[in-house]
Amino acid sequence: MNGLLIVDDEEGIRRSLNKALQRDGYSIFLAKDGNEAIKIVDDDVDEISIVISDLKMPGLNGIDTLAAIGNINPEITRIVLTGYGTMENAIQATNEGIDGFLTKPFDNLEIRAKIREYFLKKHLKQFVSSQILQELQTDPKSVRPRKQKATILFTDIRGFSSISEKTDPQILAVFLNRYYFSPLGDIVFQYNGTLDKHIGDSIMVIYGAPVSYDDDALRAVLTALEMQKRMAQMSVSLGSFSLQSIPTGIGISTGEVVVGMFGSARKKEYTVIGSEVNIAARLEKIAKKGQILITENTYQEVRHEIIAEKLDIVNVRGIEKEIGIYNVLGVKPHTSLSSGF
Repeated sequence: MNGLLIVDDEEGIRRSLNKALQRDGYSIFLAKDGNEAIKIVDDDVDEISIVISDLKMPGLNGIDTLAAIGNINPEITRIVLTGYGTMENAIQATNEGIDGFLTKPFDNLEIRAKIREYFLKKHLKQFVSSQILQELQTDPKSVRPRKQKATILFTDIRGFSSISEKTDPQILAVFLNRYYFSPLGDIVFQYNGTLDKHIGDSIMVIYGAPVSYDDDALRAVLTALEMQKRMAQMSVSLGSFSLQSIPTGIGISTGEVVVGMFGSARKKEYTVIGSEVNIAARLEKIAKKGQILITENTYQEVRHEIIAEKLDIVNVRGIEKEIGIYNVLGVKPHTSLSSGF
């Protein structure tokens, strides 16, 4: 899915944009009006990822064209190209979910950078820190599917089913969002992790994709320690339940996975696939309150910084090999939970 559709009634503009954007490796599609653009997207819905449309065109204008394309596939990044940028146009575009503005006349280098920025912000701003987003703007190919070494972290609340059964849904939503998802999400971004998804009360985090560092495994473990510390400090009293802390268990695994944008034409997400994901999720399930369980691979990458005790080898459902696991106890004296991150 690397197609970019240019919609403009002026052939010269279409030709200029085509020449400028081919350098970034896009498969370019051209349309002279809104109706032709909508047909192209409808016929190639799995191919088109970005649409740039002139604002003023005969027939459908740019905003109506992009709104119709959004109805076909809301995951497409939609950008207005205009020489008539006004506050009224900006408000209407925002209401239609348009992702950005480009103005005529345009500079080739600037317009290429802005398109990368709009695409990445649309797909990743909820999942990665601003630092990582800034790095990704220089290379949009970073989100395309590929094999990559990564560290996967899962955490969830022990005994959550019991809590949810006796709690009003509105109070439960406040509890999860304010006291669990928000503070733990902040910690993930502090350590430059990628917040993959929330699954019920479970949180899945990736370290090493889309941007990788030499210390991905260490940052994952430091994240886990900071999470447990924050949850232990949390005092919650809401509605029908009262907690002196939020009891969580965490599982972490390191190895080769497949990363990239996956999903249907109407819903895609940046995520990872592979056995390491299953292993991390399984370790999180067997972790006790306050426990951080990591695999042998993860331990070997953090053993100079982290104190951990080896536990019995376990069989993970769906994984043929036996998994060596460690219980993380803390950091060594020279390691700081927040040093240099």
